[in-house]
Amino acid sequence: MRVLVLSHTYIVDLNCEKLRALAHLSPDITVRVGVPRRWSPGGVQNRLIESQGWEDGNFRLVPLGNFSQNHQGLLGFGPDLVTLMREFRPQVIQVEQGAKSLAYTQTITLNRLLGLNAKNVFFTWWNLPYALKFPVSWLESYNLRHTDGLVAGNQDGADVLRQRGYQGPYRVMPQLGVDETRFFPQSQPDLAQQLNIPEDTFVVGFVGRFVAEKGLLTLCDALASLKDHPQPWVLLLLGRGDLKDTLQANVAAAGLSDQVRWVESVPHADVPSYINLMDTLVLPSETTYQFKTLTSVGWKEQFGHVLIEAMACAVPVIGSDSGEIPHVIQDAGLVFPEGNAAALADRLRLLLENPSQRQTLAERGYSRAITHYTNTALAKELLAFYQDLGVNP
Repeated sequence: MRVLVLSHTYIVDLNCEKLRALAHLSPDITVRVGVPRRWSPGGVQNRLIESQGWEDGNFRLVPLGNFSQNHQGLLGFGPDLVTLMREFRPQVIQVEQGAKSLAYTQTITLNRLLGLNAKNVFFTWWNLPYALKFPVSWLESYNLRHTDGLVAGNQDGADVLRQRGYQGPYRVMPQLGVDETRFFPQSQPDLAQQLNIPEDTFVVGFVGRFVAEKGLLTLCDALASLKDHPQPWVLLLLGRGDLKDTLQANVAAAGLSDQVRWVESVPHADVPSYINLMDTLVLPSETTYQFKTLTSVGWKEQFGHVLIEAMACAVPVIGSDSGEIPHVIQDAGLVFPEGNAAALADRLRLLLENPSQRQTLAERGYSRAITHYTNTALAKELLAFYQDLGVNP
């Protein structure tokens, strides 16, 4: 099976692990990943990454000349994409830039012009309803009409595209898996001492952006109601963002300053150590979108990758019911109605007072992460989907 994947996501080598795992599943599977030769992450003009090609067995990363260096939907590739497709002759072409992307239109058209008869597949994270004007509406319609398979990062994304007219097969799975060689259970007594966290203290953790939609104000309100709980606890906040000043003010007003540990940023390689300090990781995301005539404004949790990282570390998770979170957690953690501080406090109290429940959820979460969300597990699921589309090694 020859698989060609195109996306700006894979300019980061660490993000390639799922596709590298796919190439290692069988000697009959060959994977080529095309990435923009030059790209500005986050659309930041003065931060330009120049991609470097590399290979590992049947996996190869191929930098391609590109148009637009900071807009996902407008990303397109130069003549070297034609050369790659003609020489590699893929059986599957997967473009991971969404339903309306020019790159997907480009590969669909080249697939037909070159007579490759490859299956056209695309990936999307987008999980909010939307409306479009011409010519973007035509572009999306063309792409969906010629799609053989959809990989959606969340169930809402698949449902939205059903509403947009797509009726073909789809699979719900995240774009990136968790690396179980980095995220695994490990004691962190030295780090606890460094952060002044006394032994036998219950650690409530959050990892991510300090922004309103992540529900951190709700988390603070929930913990304020547990201020005098007989079980000592601290809140470990790992991240940064515009909400930090407001958070600090709320923490101080609630008299919780001594119970909060702030860690602004750490190298990505050190994140597993901090997660392993936690007795529970909380992702209290809150949906903010409002559907308008021609666009959707706001946000809804698309997946919550930190959940599977914590689960792989055997750390019990608590999440709101925003977006994909309940589907990720299922019965391997606790879910509460988004924005409901009292309900979140109940979930926290349950874990504070029941070590056996913490252990049960830790075991369930670890099993779910290892079974469903490692890069190898996702590679196997992706292969099964390609086979369902009629492509075989």
